[in-house]
Amino acid sequence: MSSSKGSNNTLTSATSAVWGNHVAVPNTLAGFTVRTTYPTNPSGAEVMLEQWEAGTGEPPHSHPGDDMTVVVEGKMSIQFYKDEAGHLVRDGERIFLEKGAVGYIQAGRIHDAKYIEACKLVYVHDKAFGFVAHGKAN
Repeated sequence: MSSSKGSNNTLTSATSAVWGNHVAVPNTLAGFTVRTTYPTNPSGAEVMLEQWEAGTGEPPHSHPGDDMTVVVEGKMSIQFYKDEAGHLVRDGERIFLEKGAVGYIQAGRIHDAKYIEACKLVYVHDKAFGFVAHGKAN
């Protein structure tokens, strides 16, 4: 579940804003940095532990910041879309994620989500979470 950042680069843990703004903490082990949660830290990330029932899903939508999903249990799928003259059209093939998979979605990228099996997810959003619904897909 990655999306393009620019025309030739894939959004990954190295390029996603989800992994930015980490800081060292006094009196902790060397090599450890942390990013605290939003809104306590205005440069933080919002973290949700999500559970979805099998057969449920989310309609096409986007988020204002980059996000990262870790599939702890279950199986899900993501379909990306492009808005072409007010109509959503599929952008590539549907992507499937199972237990242990990590996916990234760039801010503003339109996508849906289908939960094929019951899922437990760790969802991380750059700064405050937001959900923007988009029209029906063709």
